[in-house]
Amino acid sequence: MTRRTDHLKLGAFLANSGHHIAAWRHPLAQADASLDFEHFKAIAETAERGKFDALFVADVVALWGHHHDALSRSARAEHFEPLTLMSALAAVTRHIGLIATATTSYNEPYHIARKFASLDHLSGGRAAWNLVTSVVSDEAWNFGRENHIDHGDRYQRAEEFHDVVKGLWDSWDDDAFVRDKSSGQYFDPGKLHTLNHHGEHFSVRGPLNVARPPQGHPVLVQAGASEAGKTLAARVAELIFVVHHDLAGAQAFYQDIKARAADFGRNPDHLKILPGVTPFIAETREQAQALFEEFQALIDPVLGLRLLADTLGDDIDLSAYDLDGPLPETPVGQRGSRRDKVLELARKENLSIRQLYLRLAGGNPLIGTPADIADSFEAWFQSRACDGFNVFFPYYPGAIEGFVDQVIPLLQERGLFRREYEGRTLRENLGLPRPANRFSRS
Repeated sequence: MTRRTDHLKLGAFLANSGHHIAAWRHPLAQADASLDFEHFKAIAETAERGKFDALFVADVVALWGHHHDALSRSARAEHFEPLTLMSALAAVTRHIGLIATATTSYNEPYHIARKFASLDHLSGGRAAWNLVTSVVSDEAWNFGRENHIDHGDRYQRAEEFHDVVKGLWDSWDDDAFVRDKSSGQYFDPGKLHTLNHHGEHFSVRGPLNVARPPQGHPVLVQAGASEAGKTLAARVAELIFVVHHDLAGAQAFYQDIKARAADFGRNPDHLKILPGVTPFIAETREQAQALFEEFQALIDPVLGLRLLADTLGDDIDLSAYDLDGPLPETPVGQRGSRRDKVLELARKENLSIRQLYLRLAGGNPLIGTPADIADSFEAWFQSRACDGFNVFFPYYPGAIEGFVDQVIPLLQERGLFRREYEGRTLRENLGLPRPANRFSRS
């Protein structure tokens, strides 16, 4: 296999005290980080010092579940609204991309188009939209619904939602705003375009009341792994976040998505696939393993059971079952690919309920020395299992500081990662083209 000459793409996941569900309890983590802007600013500055491509914030528009006893044992009950946080971080960073999550199920296209166009202008071309269809059923209750939209219907709505948003981003030609004081003309009416969209889910006239974004379109990010999700990702996504536990599975997904993108007439190189990974790093492998086990030991069983139940489906109760026994049969629910992957893992490795929730809570851990982490990154990248990684740091701030100081230099020495940013915008740094305006006559 030909050695790759391009560079790894790296995202840094922002998650309060850290990605690990029990991180807030560990002495190395800041327990009250959730609404501390200085905390997030420091993380952003460290990630930018390490030349990361982007920061990423996940989101649900509700509490992370209505089982308050379990929720009270995590640090997930409070968190910033992503676009607000990213707008603030845009002012204290200069190069790093800003990926915010927004759902197509409980928003309107005009809202999303306007907000991300604004973030792109505020950041000088560093905005990205993580398009999700919502996974937590409680979100429905905050928007006048008794039940979550069915999985298939959510993705149909998302397809049209995406198309409307991109159409609104093309409301203006790049040079539409002439601002000519002598003539008195602020914009050229001939360079204004009205979308006039009428579809199954949306009727949106337009135009957008924000100039065309610096990137043309903010970068599109997607994380669906179901058939519907993969189809949507192959058609529209420019970054794909995914979780893989083995190299062969990652390679198969990589080949599948790239082939699907080509079938849609896209250049497969314009779609970057970044698996999620949670690094636990220490001077020795034994110390790294001990650090991982320290975090795992902090997981309350009540919280672990709820984490597993929330992944499997709405309102599943596992409390009556033996924690060290097998997983019982579960109803289908609305979890799609997330549920399927967990059930496959349980069957494949014959995991007990406790082992399964510990696996979920641990994320996709990569445990070892800085050299071990660099070796793994290189192996996956060169075997075409990924184009980079979405790094889920288990705790903040120490985990990202150690990664930037110890792992990034190794990747740079091996020619796998940049030493300086390639450009000013997120698109330039990712090696993605700037899209032309669909209404342009040139």
